[in-house]
Amino acid sequence: MREVDVAVIGAGPAGLFAAYYAGFRGLSVAVVDALPEPGGQITAMYPEKLIHDVAGFPAVKGRDLIANLVAQAAPFDPRYLLGTRAEKLSYADGRPVLGLAGGEQLGCGAVIVTGGLGSFTPRPLPVAEHFAGTGIVYFVPQPTELAGRDVLIVGGGDSAFDWALTLQPLARSVTLAHRREKFRAHAATVARVLELPVRMIVNAEVTGLHGDGAVTGAEITVRGGAAAELLPVDTVVAALGFTADLGPLAEWGLRLDRRHIVVDSAMATNLPRVFAAIDPSAHLFPGHSSDGT
Repeated sequence: MREVDVAVIGAGPAGLFAAYYAGFRGLSVAVVDALPEPGGQITAMYPEKLIHDVAGFPAVKGRDLIANLVAQAAPFDPRYLLGTRAEKLSYADGRPVLGLAGGEQLGCGAVIVTGGLGSFTPRPLPVAEHFAGTGIVYFVPQPTELAGRDVLIVGGGDSAFDWALTLQPLARSVTLAHRREKFRAHAATVARVLELPVRMIVNAEVTGLHGDGAVTGAEITVRGGAAAELLPVDTVVAALGFTADLGPLAEWGLRLDRRHIVVDSAMATNLPRVFAAIDPSAHLFPGHSSDGT
């Protein structure tokens, strides 16, 4: 059984900074995350997006923020256990023992949960369930891969408009379709996209996909319209949000409030030696900023 002073569950920004700070204090650290790379949602969902609400950075690209956090912790040699899920929590002589996927055990002096709302799964585009080809994506880790393509973005939230801002200079064409007339994205971001040559189709749904092996077109049906429009596209970005799941952590006996781990003012949970990076007064997921609003 491996032994460390602190086990950090979640390799997003909070977890990476926790690894730095524990190392700075002379503690040995292991960082556990089910994703194969550090960075959490930033790496998986918007590595190329400019983030404007990090203290000390007027703007920083997601990928660069994560690289800097990893470099900041590197002198203290944290042990990264990536692509590994922390499944069970037990105690031995009063110290937490994490049971990892695959059967390995990790003994530690304390556990810090920095996994936010847990693992996340993108909400599927319903019509894609009946399409066997390729060209449907939910994240765009490498925007340059869509250079020169005709892109359809489906959604009206921050992610949809972030992708529109990012992809418009690269793609041959960008169309954004949303089922409502109003958008959930930050107003400043919406205003910026409206100034770009991005076609906006509102009160609309994707009702069909065309292509043999790969997407070549999408049927767009506008509410109250005459007939569906066949839009030539070769990539559909489904930015419909995601569902979060605490996974095995929900079975540990942690006190929860609507999927949020409950902590006190010392960030301690109800379990001995288990802490969590949670705002004790927060009840809603804050989303992410892209425009400084």
